[in-house]
Amino acid sequence: MIDSTAPEKTAPEKTAPENIAPEKTVPEKTAPDDAAAPPDERSPVEAEHVSLLPKPLLAVAIGLPVLLVAGVAAVGLVLGASGTSDPAAPSADRAGPLGLVAVPAPAAGSSECADLVSTLPVSLLSDEVVLERREIAEPAPAGAVAWGSAERDPVVLRCGLDRPGELTPTSALRVVSDVQWLQVEGEGASTWYAVDRAVYVALTVPDDAGTGPLQDVSTALRDRLAARPVDTGGS
Repeated sequence: MIDSTAPEKTAPEKTAPENIAPEKTVPEKTAPDDAAAPPDERSPVEAEHVSLLPKPLLAVAIGLPVLLVAGVAAVGLVLGASGTSDPAAPSADRAGPLGLVAVPAPAAGSSECADLVSTLPVSLLSDEVVLERREIAEPAPAGAVAWGSAERDPVVLRCGLDRPGELTPTSALRVVSDVQWLQVEGEGASTWYAVDRAVYVALTVPDDAGTGPLQDVSTALRDRLAARPVDTGGS
């Protein structure tokens, strides 16, 4: 069962200021249809739009697209396919070897990762579809495991990664089977980082895969990797 520790925030409703044009007497002689109206007689619809956001909120609104782009880049860093333009796309043949991009994983060769990889389930359940272990194309990165089927895009696990830069003191973490996860959303998939274990583990899950893969992997992490306090990078 997934619990969210972050409260849902509701943006304040914004109302535009009333802009009522004063009544004007229309002269008997009308101007041609293509004549431009004087600036002071423009209708409220034609008036220039003025942002109602205070300066701090306006700065946040401008910065959000940058954060979203960073999130998409993080997902592309974890899961990739050789020979495709989209780094988060699976190999063309879903039944063939899966190509993965190389990413920094300084602890991929650790005993913790070796122990976890050796005990991960041979299959995952994705909305009643069984995802079997997939072969990874050579050179296969250390600490990487993948599951998939002919009908579904792959689920990919990486063990021993660097601490995710998106993890901050204000990050919203979700607890699944006693494991704390940080979700980084991307286009068509999300990457979940286990941030309270002896090593950092990332699980990239397609949006249509359901919660089954995350639950199955969480159980394995809980049983095989020791828990530790979350390092949010704060002072």
